Amino acid sequence: AHAATPATKPPVSGSLGTYNVSGVYVAGVSSGGYMATQLHVAYSSRIRGAAVFAAGPYYCSQNTVAQALYGCGDNLYPTNVSALEAYTRTWASYGWVDPVGNLSGDPVYVFHGANDTTVKKSVTDDLVRYYQRFGVSVQYDGGTAAGHSWVTPYGTQGCTATASPYLNDCGTDPQNALLRKLLGGVNAPNTGALGGTLIRFSQNTFAVNGYANGLSMDANGFAYVPSACAAGQSCRLLVALHGCAQGYGAVGAAFVDRANLNQYADTNNLIVLYPQAGTALSNPNGCWDWWGYLGATNFPIKGGAQVETIMNMVRRLDG
Repeated sequence: AHAATPATKPPVSGSLGTYNVSGVYVAGVSSGGYMATQLHVAYSSRIRGAAVFAAGPYYCSQNTVAQALYGCGDNLYPTNVSALEAYTRTWASYGWVDPVGNLSGDPVYVFHGANDTTVKKSVTDDLVRYYQRFGVSVQYDGGTAAGHSWVTPYGTQGCTATASPYLNDCGTDPQNALLRKLLGGVNAPNTGALGGTLIRFSQNTFAVNGYANGLSMDANGFAYVPSACAAGQSCRLLVALHGCAQGYGAVGAAFVDRANLNQYADTNNLIVLYPQAGTALSNPNGCWDWWGYLGATNFPIKGGAQVETIMNMVRRLDG
């Protein structure tokens, strides 16, 4: 069987504009899933919900590589949900993350594939438990045979695979489910030619140090802007975060083109921002920083280099 071929738009070099954004949401897979929860918890006053594929709870790594490997991927170590909850509440009291009351009632969609051995099911179960401790409304999809991947109708791998570009076709449409959960409803996707613009922009503009490569981020990121949003209609914004070895430097535009988000963006007044991680000596696989590889302990909170760089993009887009 051949993978379905999505309609795509070639990227146009430009800069991020400011649009009529009524709400911001985050989604991600693997390290991008961990980054999504970091953004959601740190900025819960601004981010209204999250969709997380194949990842564990907030601050799972507790700033140690061993815990990240053996507690947050494998389940040889416990993930210590009670401790993670306590850290979150303490940090909120310090103002390091937004007040946790903002999380109550937020929509969150969580996905774990039955053949994902990279992030074990118990780890993702603990993400659900963590969120539930803050009153989040979680929808948990654990019923698919997927490997470690972002599952999409445009996936180029079979459902059970764990292989580059980590885009798997399981004959399902999790994007419909996640958008319905996050947005409260969803229109059918545009399966014809895309009507929006895919902007390629410099991430240096938003990098807290002015140099994205120095933060293990790519020189460029992408944003898909439907024509209705460009024309000033009210739109929502979804920040979509690729996983390890899934950024532009590793797989080109595969995630941007095949995540099945641009198709829904066109018919649901949804801008999709695709920040791009890159490789570094401390991050050879091009993951997002969820265990402290940049050498700073503030990676999951306000002020964290990648968190703030992504939020700078959000601040530009939503004015």
